[in-house]
Amino acid sequence: MKLPASIATAGLSVLLFAAALPAQTDGAASASVSKVRIVRLSEVKGTVQLDRSTGRGFEPAITNLPIVEQNRLQTGTGVAEVEFEDNSSLRLAPDSIVEFPELSRTSAGATISSVHILKGMAYITLMKSRGSEFNVLYGSHKISLPPATHIRLQVNDNDAKLAVLDGALTIDTPHGPVEVSKKKTVTLLAADDINPTVAKNVSADPFDAWDKQSTEYHARAAAYSAFGNSPYAYGVSDMMYYGAFANVGGCGSMWRPYFASAAWDPYSAGAWAYYSGAGYSWAGEPSMIAVISKPIVRSEMSNSNSFVFRKDSAGLGIPRGDLGQLNKFSDHAVLKGTASTSVYVSAGSSAGSGGMRAGTASMGAVSIHRGSPPPSPSESSTFSARSGPGGGGGARGGSSVGSVSPSSAPRSSPAPAPGGHPK
Repeated sequence: MKLPASIATAGLSVLLFAAALPAQTDGAASASVSKVRIVRLSEVKGTVQLDRSTGRGFEPAITNLPIVEQNRLQTGTGVAEVEFEDNSSLRLAPDSIVEFPELSRTSAGATISSVHILKGMAYITLMKSRGSEFNVLYGSHKISLPPATHIRLQVNDNDAKLAVLDGALTIDTPHGPVEVSKKKTVTLLAADDINPTVAKNVSADPFDAWDKQSTEYHARAAAYSAFGNSPYAYGVSDMMYYGAFANVGGCGSMWRPYFASAAWDPYSAGAWAYYSGAGYSWAGEPSMIAVISKPIVRSEMSNSNSFVFRKDSAGLGIPRGDLGQLNKFSDHAVLKGTASTSVYVSAGSSAGSGGMRAGTASMGAVSIHRGSPPPSPSESSTFSARSGPGGGGGARGGSSVGSVSPSSAPRSSPAPAPGGHPK
């Protein structure tokens, strides 16, 4: 049964989170190791599929689906992100496959995660969590990543290139340990009997901009990792962006999504998902059961330079992290039905490197930003020449989709400060 991504709602994460816990409990496991983990598919753009180990193979993936041991994630013309309990994350570029051979927990509460990159390119950003173990598998290589490590792994036909974007790591080989520090790239062959080679640089990739944007998005939520005295930062990034916490009499602190009125029904559109061992399905079969009891409300682009927020969309359709603070837009939309803001679409740093493989909004490297687009480099040069020395010189900015005429468009920063006023 095919399930379109449009049926996903903010309430879906609650349903699927509940399903993930019993699905990962292994009664045969020793007392020192548990399979109970909280790992989710935190972002989906474009064509992404997930094999949930139910015997049905790959199915269309939607945001907030749990990831459990032996699951396999595949991107086509899209990108995906997986978030772990401590706010660490793994991102897949297009045409990539990753599987999760181990997701477990020790008796002390530390996590053990192993990811096997089978194809394509993955970015991994680890937080400074101590005691946990994170392993990356490629061919016969098993690479243990220390805390606070940020890497990019590109798996090719005959080898793999691991670029250390931040931190440092050690690769054990039959010839001895190989140290790889920040801003260096190690080339690995599938067989482990040939010593890896280390280059003293990291080449740029078109998807580095998307990875950087996502990493910064999670970093902004790091200050909230101790929220409620919890040792985890799980989901805090999205919860702080798409909603707010408030103290409710008799209940304590509770979270509520933006763009949700008193009439909002979180279970009117979504899906029940089955995971082996959980017995969690309306129909009792290993499938994803769509539920649509009322029309789906989405926030979306109304034209090429305007984004409309809609009442009771509860964040559905709003790109993650790109439109600044949402609270004032939410208040206006709940009161008036809609709120809008000026936006522009950019394709990241696609110049050079053969151009961006992402040509449409379904690809992860394409982003929506508030405000007016910065001038293109050629336009900036023209404006600078017309203005002469000391005449302003034009604003700095990267490339954007569409053209902006110096005589017809105002020059502003790429995006206004967060928390602006809705129109």
